[in-house]
Amino acid sequence: MINSRLNMDQVLTQALDERKRQHLYRQRPTIQSPQSSTIDIDGRSYLAFCSNDYLGLANHPDLITAAQAATERFGTGSGASHLVCGHSSEHHALEEELAAFTGRDRAILFSSGYMANVGTINALVGKNDAVFEDKLNHASLLDGGLLSGARFQRFLHNDVESLSKKLTASDAERKLIVVDSVFSMDGDLAPLPELAQLAEQHNAWLMADDAHAFGCLGATGAGSAEYFDLSQQQLPILMGTLGKAAGSYGAFVAGSEALIETLIQQARPYIYTTAIPPAVAAASRAALRLIQREGWRREHLQSLIARFRAGATQLGLQLMDSQTAIQPVLVGSSEDTMTVAESLKQQGIWVGAIRPPTVPAGSARLRITLSASHSEEQVDYLLQALAGCPGLQGNQSC
Repeated sequence: MINSRLNMDQVLTQALDERKRQHLYRQRPTIQSPQSSTIDIDGRSYLAFCSNDYLGLANHPDLITAAQAATERFGTGSGASHLVCGHSSEHHALEEELAAFTGRDRAILFSSGYMANVGTINALVGKNDAVFEDKLNHASLLDGGLLSGARFQRFLHNDVESLSKKLTASDAERKLIVVDSVFSMDGDLAPLPELAQLAEQHNAWLMADDAHAFGCLGATGAGSAEYFDLSQQQLPILMGTLGKAAGSYGAFVAGSEALIETLIQQARPYIYTTAIPPAVAAASRAALRLIQREGWRREHLQSLIARFRAGATQLGLQLMDSQTAIQPVLVGSSEDTMTVAESLKQQGIWVGAIRPPTVPAGSARLRITLSASHSEEQVDYLLQALAGCPGLQGNQSC
């Protein structure tokens, strides 16, 4: 048994060493401050252009106060799953408010976006069915499709014709189309109106992961369904997360009565997981009120996006077709991407260096994310720092 353990460690260590040689090794920074436009890491303050806290709510006093009050009332843990004795009045109220906000009949909470996606897909399709997914879908959506037992097919990114051909060739009993509404590594939007029309033509169901749209898109921040004016019938399965623009934690799926009841009965990650703490649900409820009341956050975020894109274009940086808070700067190789990220770090800026397998080989990038908590001066400083980075300056095709 001792030799077996040593052999395992040797094999794993060799694989880890190979990742380091390929500049693919990941490390966790330890944050010593709240989420904000600046964060403290190892005793130094950095400008943070890597967080998904798009509206700057993660450290908002209203969320903190709501969480504190709910902790006083409910304690720190839920104690059980929703179906046993973990479904508190805070959870229930949040579900009702999410349903109303997104214009759906009902909503159901999950403990994470990953669980929501895997649980929903697996509850809706299985053997003899088919699931169709965009090639650039989030890993949780891809894993959900692969685990479902349904015939798993991927179509070209945002290519309606590619999907149409696959739907036409399918004789599956149930057909489920699954996409990100905003793609997490590219920042572009899925053509949801066209996909909804295609779903209707082929008697398929459409599911959108609204993780990076909820709170940011739409007149009131209700997400992609509001942005594209899609009804529950056109977009019957709407998933969203609460740990990004809402500044809290957890996820939800919104839709019809039949959909939500099906997930309660059959979504294993929901059935067999302890509910998120009631205090977290209370914080999310406070965030929903702020999202609807303080539209200036979305307006400021949009102005920062435009400012960054204009400046980056002047520098000749290779941007992607994104009008969202996710603004990737393509670099190319993993080694060069790490070099640029380290250069920014030395200038007091923390960004995400995204490398394979998260993105295709040869398309490593800086995943720059903007927040309503940023100022124009901070964005300008980021652009100034990028202008001086080795491997970026004057390179039109990096």
